[in-house]
Amino acid sequence: MYIGEVGQPRQQVAHNPVSVVCDEDKMVVTVQRDLYGNGKLVKASDLSLGSQLCPPESLNSETTVVFRVGLQECGNTPQMTADLLLYSTFLTYKPSSATNLPITRTSSAVIPIKCYYPRHDNVSSNAIHPTWVPYSSTLTYEEKLNFSLRLMNDDWSGPSSSIVFQLGEPLKIEATVDANNHIPLRILVDRCVATLNPNTTQGPSYEIIAYNGCLIDGKQEDSSSAFRAPRPDPSKLQFSVDAFMFINANSPLIFITCFLRAVTNDASPDALNKACSYSKTNR
Repeated sequence: MYIGEVGQPRQQVAHNPVSVVCDEDKMVVTVQRDLYGNGKLVKASDLSLGSQLCPPESLNSETTVVFRVGLQECGNTPQMTADLLLYSTFLTYKPSSATNLPITRTSSAVIPIKCYYPRHDNVSSNAIHPTWVPYSSTLTYEEKLNFSLRLMNDDWSGPSSSIVFQLGEPLKIEATVDANNHIPLRILVDRCVATLNPNTTQGPSYEIIAYNGCLIDGKQEDSSSAFRAPRPDPSKLQFSVDAFMFINANSPLIFITCFLRAVTNDASPDALNKACSYSKTNR
C-alpha cells in the first residue's frame, strides 16, 4: 500500500515559532512549543541553544519556552563587518523518545539565530523573527561559504563546453568563492591532486598544486602550467594545467580534486596564504 512521501511539507499559512529580542548585552529567544504549527507541543527539554547546548530558562510553561543568554555565552559566534557587529547562534530541537520504536513522527530542526548591532549607532532591541529550516536540509546554512571549481573556455569568459582535451592542451581552471554575505574575501588553492577515480586515496595520484599554493606541475620541463596574473577579482583564482594522462592506465579519464580556502582580502601573502607559479627562467 502506497501511503505517501515522508517529509514533504503541506502548504500552510506562515508560521513564526521563534522570536528574538536583541538587547545590549544579551539575547532573549522565545520558542512556541507548537513548533511546527500542527497543534503538537514539543518538550521543552528537547530544546537547546548554541553549540554548548544551553537549556532554557524555564521548563514549566504550557505554551512557550524562553532562553535568556549573554551575547558571548553558549558558544555564540561574533562576526564583524564594516558596518555591523553580528552575533549568531542556533536553536536545536532534538526530539527524545520514550520508547524504542524504530519510527519517529517528528523531525529534528536547527534554527539559525542572529542579532545585528550597528557599529556606529545605538543598539536596537527590536524583536525579529528568524527564518528557519529543518535539520535534514542544513546546519546553520547562512554561515557557510559557497566554493566552486570549474573548467573554463579558451578566453576565460565562461565554462568550457567540453571535457575532452588533447595531451598537452591547457586545461583552464577557475576557483571562486561567493562572498556576497561576508566581508571581502580572497580565495586560495592549497592543494590539487589528479587521480583515476574520485577517491584521492586510491590508485595512482599526481600533485598539481602543493605546499599551500605552489603550482608544482609548472616545474616539469614539458609543462607551462601557471596561475593567471593578475587576478580578475580577489574572490577568483585562475590557473592553467597542461593536459596529461596516467601511464598504463586503462582509461584516459582523470579526476582533479582541489582543496579551496578563503581568507580576508586584507591578509598579507605569506607561506600559508599564497598562489605561486614556477619560473623556469629564474631557477
